[in-house]
Amino acid sequence: MDLFIAIFTGTIIAATPLIFAALGELVVEKSGVLNLGIEGMMLVGAAFAFWGVIAGLPMPLAILAGALAGAASSLLFGVLALTFLTNQYAAGLALAIFGSGLSAFIGRGFGSAPIDALDAIHLPVLSDIPLVGPLLLRFDPLVYLALAMFVLISWFLYRTKAGLVLRTIGESPETAHAIGFPVIGIRYLAVLFGGLMAGLGGAYLSVAYTPLWVENMTAGRGWIALALVVFATWRPLRVLLGAWLFGGMTILQLQGQALGLGVPSELLSALPYAATIVVLVIISQNRQMLALHFPASLAKPFRPAN
Repeated sequence: MDLFIAIFTGTIIAATPLIFAALGELVVEKSGVLNLGIEGMMLVGAAFAFWGVIAGLPMPLAILAGALAGAASSLLFGVLALTFLTNQYAAGLALAIFGSGLSAFIGRGFGSAPIDALDAIHLPVLSDIPLVGPLLLRFDPLVYLALAMFVLISWFLYRTKAGLVLRTIGESPETAHAIGFPVIGIRYLAVLFGGLMAGLGGAYLSVAYTPLWVENMTAGRGWIALALVVFATWRPLRVLLGAWLFGGMTILQLQGQALGLGVPSELLSALPYAATIVVLVIISQNRQMLALHFPASLAKPFRPAN
């Protein structure tokens, strides 16, 4: 039972940064914009959040600093892709490289000393209930925030007029513009939101998941978040399930190393990424499902007619 609890809680925790980043990218892509710079935005968010803790900021403000840093870096992408109509693939890759370099520059003075991690929530009596408490009521606040964002984004996209407008812009920006909606302005808001969420994911890595500065600590999670959006066929629930799948595979490979299985550690470390690739290949075979939810104007530049 203790092993089951450890695997379950570890899965939820490992999935949290992916939930933030992938849900943010989902909203961005629903607006018809493709931002490949998630890895860079997560690294910038991680660096600024870690810096905030070292600088003595209260933990909530340090996390907010990481989120805002992610949003600020996404603004660079927005200016290039939406204002100057730069190729979105190139602009996103440039942001990923820029974020990696900036985070390395900021983190060069952090050293290797750990910081006090974000505390888990403890509810009197409730958190001590056998099984229920350890499984559901002993996580840190950002875990619950990630789940709340899943509910909020699902409601926004499919139950509100604003969500319908966003999806319309992703399908046909020309139609939305003809009706009178500010396509570029809404896409900017979506890009900023995606950066904010990626920054939150990065902040979670540096102040909660691994409260110790390590260069390139995202370890490819930004690219996995991009893959999850496709794996999910642009549906929020499938993003959540995909993040849990990756988180579960991550914890299983760690447990496998701890148990001393006769398998090379490098192979076990590659297990979560290999599982994601296999699932993507399987999902991509269903072209009808992909076409059904694929934003028709994804990565296509739009310039409003005068």
